[in-house]
Amino acid sequence: MKKLVVASFAAAMMAFGGITLAAPSNAAQSSPMTGQIMVKFRDDGAAVGVLGLQGLSDGPGSGSTGAHVVKVPAGTELQFADALSRNPAVEYAEPDQPATAAAADDPYFPRQYALQNEGQSFNNTANTLTVAPGKADADVDAVEAWSVTTGKGIKVAVLDSGVATDNDDINPQVVARANFSNAKTNEDKYGHGTHVAGIIAAVANNTEGVAGVCPDCKILAGKVLNDSGAGFTSDLVDGINWAVGAGAKVINMSLAVRASRTLETAVNNAWKKGVVLVAAAGNTGSQTMMYPGAYQNVIAVGATDNTDAKASFSTFGPWVDVAAPGVSVYSTFPNHDFVLATQSGRSQGYDIGSGTSMATPVVAATAALVWSKDPAAANSAVRAKVESTTDAIDGVGTYWAHGRVNANNAVR
Repeated sequence: MKKLVVASFAAAMMAFGGITLAAPSNAAQSSPMTGQIMVKFRDDGAAVGVLGLQGLSDGPGSGSTGAHVVKVPAGTELQFADALSRNPAVEYAEPDQPATAAAADDPYFPRQYALQNEGQSFNNTANTLTVAPGKADADVDAVEAWSVTTGKGIKVAVLDSGVATDNDDINPQVVARANFSNAKTNEDKYGHGTHVAGIIAAVANNTEGVAGVCPDCKILAGKVLNDSGAGFTSDLVDGINWAVGAGAKVINMSLAVRASRTLETAVNNAWKKGVVLVAAAGNTGSQTMMYPGAYQNVIAVGATDNTDAKASFSTFGPWVDVAAPGVSVYSTFPNHDFVLATQSGRSQGYDIGSGTSMATPVVAATAALVWSKDPAAANSAVRAKVESTTDAIDGVGTYWAHGRVNANNAVR
């Protein structure tokens, strides 16, 4: 697993689909050496004095949570967090853990089985489409939904590794950018964020590339993962806070981290502001709960294939809210060198990705379509519409609480 959080951000999302791969249960006793902790004081006026007793200096606030990000020597995160937690002036203290991306591995529209499908699957190596006999309609009926709405004007925040500025199929959809990672720029040099953003809002009917599930949505590109696909929980928290302030109606988090009170506070604050939050369930192949997906105010997304079967890598369980296509999903990539091309042999411009990281943006885009159909709706109503209009597939109640999302049902 990579050093960061956002599947550690990097590994968690690692198979493109979730921030991070879940760690074995015995790993919960240790903490990655990030050199940072997050501390919430009962009275901010006590911060300098309390930290000074430990030989520490105060740090910046973490979004709207009230927590402070404090530097500590690498390897001492748990010790300082434990010591500070025992001080009555401290509400809580916790390590600032790493996060990572979640992923298992319009001329190209026929390759997008997630949008319109009759059992076909695109073989990238052979450059052919195959059909699974007797298995049809394993898509989210996006094309049918477009006769109702294409999501015009709805802002979806993609908190990830950035969005490439040199892919004309997705860059024009980006209306704001911010960099919360330790990378020098907000350019996507990892590749994950560009792929996720393309699934949501790639330009449709422009005679090139692919189409997004919500092709008229606008993207807020918040870079919370660095050029290696890794980041900190506090980076994600800052990204959530920025997205809310920038007017996001939906926040997509194709990544996973360990539980964090600071992150949960950021999630709850965004929900209270009327935002729908969507996150990857993870690529552990187990029932291990991953965050932020497992938080009550987040829609957790599992992955299916072109036959509506659960992807072998997908995290599952009743805590996972819905499913969406996440196997061999065709979408945009940077047109410059990027890490996932080096690691996985993916092509510049366009290629497939697999993981709950790919399933998550399908659900985020579906929520955005619902918002555009009924702009006055409450976020709770939008979430209920997305979850209650799913198609009943195998695994409901076992692999996920509801079924596989259906955009057409959701907007009607």
